[in-house]
Amino acid sequence: MKDQVWKTPFWPEGVPHTISDYKFPLFKLLDDSAKDYPDNVFTIFNGATRTYAQVKEAADKIANFLADKGIGKDDKIAIFLPNLPQFPEILFGILKAGAVAVTCNPVYTSSELQFQLKNSESKMVFCMDHPQFYPNTVKAIEGTNVDTVIICNIKSYLPKIKALLGGLLGKIPKAAKHEPGHIMYDDVLSKASSDPLSVTINPEQDTGLMLYTGGTTGVPKGAELSHTNITYNCLALHEWARFVHGEDKPPEKMYSGGYHTLMGVLPWYHCFGLCNVLLMACMGANKLICIPDPRAGNPPFTEVLKAVQKYRPTFMAGVPTIFVAFANHALLDQYDLSSFMGCFSGGAPLPPEVCKQFEEKTGSIIFEGYGLTETAPTLTVNPTFRKTRKLGSIGFPLIDTDIKIVDFETPTKEMPLGENGEIAACGPQVMKGYWKRPEANDEVFVQLDGNRYFLIGDIGKIDENGYITITDRKKDMIIVGGFNVYPREIEDILYTHPKVELVAVIGIPDEKSGEKVKAFIQLKKKEKMTIEEINDCCKEKMTEYKRPKLIEFRDEIPISNVGKVLRRVLRDEENKAEGI
Repeated sequence: MKDQVWKTPFWPEGVPHTISDYKFPLFKLLDDSAKDYPDNVFTIFNGATRTYAQVKEAADKIANFLADKGIGKDDKIAIFLPNLPQFPEILFGILKAGAVAVTCNPVYTSSELQFQLKNSESKMVFCMDHPQFYPNTVKAIEGTNVDTVIICNIKSYLPKIKALLGGLLGKIPKAAKHEPGHIMYDDVLSKASSDPLSVTINPEQDTGLMLYTGGTTGVPKGAELSHTNITYNCLALHEWARFVHGEDKPPEKMYSGGYHTLMGVLPWYHCFGLCNVLLMACMGANKLICIPDPRAGNPPFTEVLKAVQKYRPTFMAGVPTIFVAFANHALLDQYDLSSFMGCFSGGAPLPPEVCKQFEEKTGSIIFEGYGLTETAPTLTVNPTFRKTRKLGSIGFPLIDTDIKIVDFETPTKEMPLGENGEIAACGPQVMKGYWKRPEANDEVFVQLDGNRYFLIGDIGKIDENGYITITDRKKDMIIVGGFNVYPREIEDILYTHPKVELVAVIGIPDEKSGEKVKAFIQLKKKEKMTIEEINDCCKEKMTEYKRPKLIEFRDEIPISNVGKVLRRVLRDEENKAEGI
């Protein structure tokens, strides 16, 4: 794409409009940091640290282990882990073997995980030694191509005294039993060679990550992200984010070499946390705080506040519900949060009052951005300067990125400035496409001015100063705590119950999570059912954040003349009842 100079008088000072040095294998981020800063701390977990040299050595061992197992170019390897210190080692090890990392939500049920393993054709899975996660893995691999399971226990990644006491007191998570033939992660590291593999990578063509998303519909699809999709995102954000690193100093790019500490509160299986936290920390040889469970503590989220005070993070990326949790925490005033220099909010609109409260407490600045899994993930960002940041806007397109507002019905027609339309994006971060879904690719890509644009499905506009605003989104999609929830997926599960005749699922406003899921259920004739029965069905087959928080039984669910369920009518009824 030809260089895009965004039309605005408020483009961030010092930020270039183009970059060109991002076309390299993703694992080079780790190799470079380990070479230049081998003794710098990479991960911090419960007080234990791992240096860049240690993480690189472990990644090289994983790569050799995979190669010995016959894993090579384009093979899919699944990571089914929370934010543990093994995660970056495994991720980079997979990439160094030339394989593709498939990240999986660690709280998925076995059926949800099984779909992802089967659809991706994954040959191996790394999972946590845990009374819930490991049994789910064992059940999920049935009927898939997975022939090797590697079990990660946290004991060897804890400080020695904690590992000893935790083992004696039975506090270290562990599955009740392990299946024959499954391999312990520590055994892999003790036996594999640490010699770097020689693998040829075409960074612009080869897939590095395959991350699952519903896209603009409810059917889970694997978004194939090339190495350069992701390395571009890291380098462009590094150029964009400008912070003041000391009194009387001008705003500069984020310092490298260990100056910064990043808060790993976003899950790394998700594109936002993986690319904008874990990989951003690695690129600058900075420290990364591992937070496996952000809700830990009494009241919930207290352990995160303790980690902020103890480890003094300078940067945090989060969804609005994380900033809400900070702002509304009962013990907030007992903790020193002044170390934060900047915070990146995405996933859903950030309430201005929440932004104000957080900034007053920390002295930091929150800048909002926008993107999707399919765009690795960042498309637009607000300036990181208070004077030019515009609350309520998603800012300007990232470096080398173009955004167009196109007609809903004719996406090749661009809308006039200030008018609403569908958002279309073009840039180095836009995915290769959906895995084995050519029909889905045909739906979301369009040629404009000789370039390939991704039709996002969200509705927005651009004002006279170039600021982009999201005015609406795909109405059926629900955002719960920053995560996309797709009505069709939930409806399909509810339809499996023999008493259910018709289902409609919508999102309704919720102060804590942004939205919550409500299910309307029409039973078959003469059937009777309790809410507890529905809850049991949901608990067995879907992750907690997807489960309906409200259930309403109806004699009839509104449908159109052609038999289509009218979610819009139900949504309007709910809004009217709430006075919206």
